[in-house]
Amino acid sequence: MAGEARYEELMRQFSAFGAVKRELGRILPSDCPSGSTAVLTLLSRHGDMRMSKLAELLVVDMSVTSRHVAHLAERGWIERSPDPADKRSRIVRLTPAGWSQIDELSRRTTRLLEERLGDWTDDEVDQLTRLMQRLRSSFDDCRTTAHRPPQPPAGPPAPPPAPPALDQTTRTPANT
Repeated sequence: MAGEARYEELMRQFSAFGAVKRELGRILPSDCPSGSTAVLTLLSRHGDMRMSKLAELLVVDMSVTSRHVAHLAERGWIERSPDPADKRSRIVRLTPAGWSQIDELSRRTTRLLEERLGDWTDDEVDQLTRLMQRLRSSFDDCRTTAHRPPQPPAGPPAPPPAPPALDQTTRTPANT
């Protein structure tokens, strides 16, 4: 029972963490909402990539990814080009303006975190970072299995369905 209370408190803290995320969202430029920021961040960390890979990393479907990419391309922060290996696919990459936007986002975020965590020791910040990485890593497996269809329970295979009952009438289909 003590473990249950521990996890209930953890859930309350997760809910309260929403306030932190909202404050971080408020420092974003009005033309760069959090979804766009996520795309820019992934491209800065992982480099050029196919739209399908970007959707996978964002854990959203292609239509959502396409909207984010279109928004960023309109602002000149990313460019899309045909994939040389498959002309149907697109490669997305940051432009110099996109790199500048990443730098600005990083400055704003760093400034806010320094302000809010200024009374924390370096060790406490490092510990929080390690624990958040570990928490995220504990959920990474869930992310890859979340899109798999449910597996049937182990055990003997189910018997095949019974064939449909035959109509016992002597009528024949009408010719038309």
